Amino acid sequence: MATVRTLMRAVRVLQFGGPDVLKLHSDIPVPNPGENQVLIKVYACGVNPVETYIRAGVYARKPTLPYTPGTDVAGEIEAIGNGVTRFKKGDRVFTSDTITGGYAEYTVASIDDVFPLPAKLSFNQGAAITIPYFTAYRSLFNKARARPGESVLVHGASGGVGIATCQIARAHGLKVSGTAGSEAGMKLVLENGAHEVFNHKEGNYINKIKEAAGDHGVDVIIEMASNFNLNNDLQLLSLGGRVVIVGCRGPIEINPRDTMAKESSIIGVSLFSQTKEEKQECAAALYAGMESGWLNPVIGPEYPLEKATEAHENIINSSGALGKMVLIM
Repeated sequence: MATVRTLMRAVRVLQFGGPDVLKLHSDIPVPNPGENQVLIKVYACGVNPVETYIRAGVYARKPTLPYTPGTDVAGEIEAIGNGVTRFKKGDRVFTSDTITGGYAEYTVASIDDVFPLPAKLSFNQGAAITIPYFTAYRSLFNKARARPGESVLVHGASGGVGIATCQIARAHGLKVSGTAGSEAGMKLVLENGAHEVFNHKEGNYINKIKEAAGDHGVDVIIEMASNFNLNNDLQLLSLGGRVVIVGCRGPIEINPRDTMAKESSIIGVSLFSQTKEEKQECAAALYAGMESGWLNPVIGPEYPLEKATEAHENIINSSGALGKMVLIM
């Protein structure tokens, strides 16, 4: 169903570069949903580090210019396209991707990427689900093949993906430890599923993790800053242990021999490689978490749409993340 052509505010990127290439426009036409698509009135959109790499032009996948960033929106269905039967105008939803971009007052998304948002979660929380929780689930189960009873270390646990990993791992019977860089961050990690937490700004924190892990070591490490931590991670692993690389902001030199004696694995993860079937599996598992209550996104810094540039600067340059960063419309 076609919508009346009106104008909206949206952030546009006309060229790749630093945060200052994010330009807010107030004269962008509201897009129309096509077949099997919906138009969403956006109330909040998650801000993710990967969006800064894409904006800078250094990521493997480059969108066609100009474009509007943003995949993780939460809002209400404004209009539906032909063939849409699962949703109606007014439904509360969140997305795993958008067609026209999420840093905008309205966005169009394929129904394959749209999910109901339970009333118990706010729109800001809805915008904090997809990349954090889908990444955490994929890392733990599709890639690391984590099993109940195993131990998992979330290296950088106080941000959006870290908190999601702690909540999911605890709910699935793993022994969870995490790291954070402040007292507030450590408290947040413990409140969201970790059995124990370590301050990664302390000089001897790796020895403390080794002592806590004992002779067995850590079965799975979910790594947010592999360019700093990968060498240490390999020393912490158990026999057959796995490090899953979620975040990396530069190179690091390691000795491959460190993987041999323990037959350990270093595994990269990217949601862009997720199959449709894997996405459906993940969505079903996470929806169960929403219903039972263990999936509870923690919101960190909130920025109005006109401060998207500041959000991109801070998500990369600020240390000690506390919860998920979102843009609010």
